[in-house]
Amino acid sequence: MTTSTPAISPLRQRMIDDMRMRKMEPKTQSAYVRNVSRLAAFLKRSPDTATLEDLRRFQLYLVDHGTSPTTLNSIVTSLKFFFEITVRRPDLTFGMQSVRLPQKLPVVLSREEVSRLIAAAPNLKHQTALALAYGAGLRVSEVVALKVGDIDSQRMTLRIEQAKGRKDRYAMLSPLLLQRLRTWWRVANAQGKMLPGGWLFPGLNPVEPLSTRQLNREIHDAAKAAHIDKRLSMHSLRHAFATHLLEQKVDIRVIQVLLGHKKLETTTDVHHEGKLKFFREHVALTEAAAFKTWLSPLRKCEWVVYAKRPFAGPQAVLAYLSRYTHRVAISNSRLISLDERGVTFRWKDYRAKGHTRHKTMTLGPNEFMRRFLLHVLPGGFHRIRHYGLLANGSRTVSLAAARHLLCVPMPASPDSEDADISQPTFVCMHCGCAMVIVQIFTRGQSIRAPPQQTER
Repeated sequence: MTTSTPAISPLRQRMIDDMRMRKMEPKTQSAYVRNVSRLAAFLKRSPDTATLEDLRRFQLYLVDHGTSPTTLNSIVTSLKFFFEITVRRPDLTFGMQSVRLPQKLPVVLSREEVSRLIAAAPNLKHQTALALAYGAGLRVSEVVALKVGDIDSQRMTLRIEQAKGRKDRYAMLSPLLLQRLRTWWRVANAQGKMLPGGWLFPGLNPVEPLSTRQLNREIHDAAKAAHIDKRLSMHSLRHAFATHLLEQKVDIRVIQVLLGHKKLETTTDVHHEGKLKFFREHVALTEAAAFKTWLSPLRKCEWVVYAKRPFAGPQAVLAYLSRYTHRVAISNSRLISLDERGVTFRWKDYRAKGHTRHKTMTLGPNEFMRRFLLHVLPGGFHRIRHYGLLANGSRTVSLAAARHLLCVPMPASPDSEDADISQPTFVCMHCGCAMVIVQIFTRGQSIRAPPQQTER
């Protein structure tokens, strides 16, 4: 017995092709086609024959039959794409407006409720998945899309690939969460449920990941088993993650990055929608005006939330920074010329050895000033050389007294090799090497003639 798939109409195929050209997600394409099909079922004819009055009646029909605001907005977006892009009749969408979504307070779990919920999950796989969603603040789609190779135990991070908005990001990984993941990995490998380099949470078929619908069913069953009478979803764990960080006085900019929000406004929108809960001394931030005032200083500065491990190790970073603690950006003695090409100056390449480390560079005026201003301290800051034992005016005496009090011997004088690579007096402008002094002429001395070859 053979089954035949129903033929796709040219109009539907054209709409699918339009969505494929824009690389829409498969779920988005299915939703758009389904919503346009609802219009065709309502009209009982092809949707490209609809009129303004037909679309008005269709919207009223949806409202009268209790369609939710979220579904209404999804249908409006789908029909706008269909008429503006596929049918090329944008005049029909002028009267189609999205509806305002009601602002509802989300359900936020306490720490004790989160512990009970995770413990009530039926097996180790679902317990680990729920713990990961809460401990890293992940969306349910991000949890099921994780692979074993996305866990970086050295840097204690999780790599989230192509999350919402097609963005890659890193999520934090706590030691307790890493221990849970390792336990699940050992059990899954022992039972043959996890393929090498495969999904972190495989489905019944290890080739396929666990579905988001299955995880949502499991959290509902776990809530019943834990006697938690709240309407929960997997996203409730993400809300609890952000709320508990706020309770611990974590900065809102840090929470913004951990949640994967590109802009601070996205986190602000979450506050407007009532999805951020405040407790104890932060309860006043529930008011929109107080929250806006609290955020205003954060918009004026950039925050570094995460920094990679340096390639050469922390010693290389300290060695680099130490060269700028007592020095200005560039001393006048290093400036060679200023002409139409720009500013020419001497610089030292610490990666090179011997005389070749002294080189020259020419930069345009704008680039030279940009690099120079990188070393100018903000107002109110001072370099180390201005204060303490290393102050220029009393550095020699202060260091000698400190060594005497600490019984520390004087450092050994530099050897001949170090003396050879000291800053030369004259540097060749072509090769950057030190120029060797052959002879010094005193004032009024006649210049010696070059040696001449004599006959024997």
